[in-house]
Amino acid sequence: MALGFFGLALFLFLTLDSDIGASPSASASASAASSEGVEVHITYGSVIKLMHEKTKFRLHSHDVPYGSGSGQQSVTGFPNVDDSNSYWIVRPEPGTSAKQGDTIKSGTIIRLQHMRTRKWLHSHLHASPISGNLEVSCFGGESESDTGDYWRLFIEGSGKTWKQDQRIRLQHVDTGGYLHSHDKKYSRIAGGQQEVCGLREKRADNVWLAAEGVYLPVTETK
Repeated sequence: MALGFFGLALFLFLTLDSDIGASPSASASASAASSEGVEVHITYGSVIKLMHEKTKFRLHSHDVPYGSGSGQQSVTGFPNVDDSNSYWIVRPEPGTSAKQGDTIKSGTIIRLQHMRTRKWLHSHLHASPISGNLEVSCFGGESESDTGDYWRLFIEGSGKTWKQDQRIRLQHVDTGGYLHSHDKKYSRIAGGQQEVCGLREKRADNVWLAAEGVYLPVTETK
């Protein structure tokens, strides 16, 4: 397990931008702390997988467009843990003073950038393919991001800052829809993967947890 985390940390060090990349030793230390039961914060620049609490599927994307709605890059729930297309970089809202290594408080607006394709987790008023709820897609790129990429973090329970394995909801700023998934699955292009969409109602199906990943250590001054 430790070697696997270190390998991922080294890969990130070699491939990610300098503004979010971490040294292998720092990233490996953060991941090792998680595996040893030490409390780990999610910080800006961390690369994580989000697990849907109810179904245990991971938030996932790949360079396959929707065949309906916006036609943008599709976002799904993926059943297997070991897939590099389920990694997301935690980014701040542009124009804020937030920096790499800062912790993230409940109520904060964040963005999630898909590590492999560099596009942003996005939503809008297009209908999702299976349920007809709000479509969730990946859109834009390094220099192309808008308010459709903004998600407000809400921590479930008493915690004030986001930590690994903590129950959270992400509410889309523009539409008010919560990041949502359910056991409705695709049968063709993304066979076996389940729909991810936006839903304006607060339900048990829109709770997520930060699972596997490389968690950058806290660097903000106390």
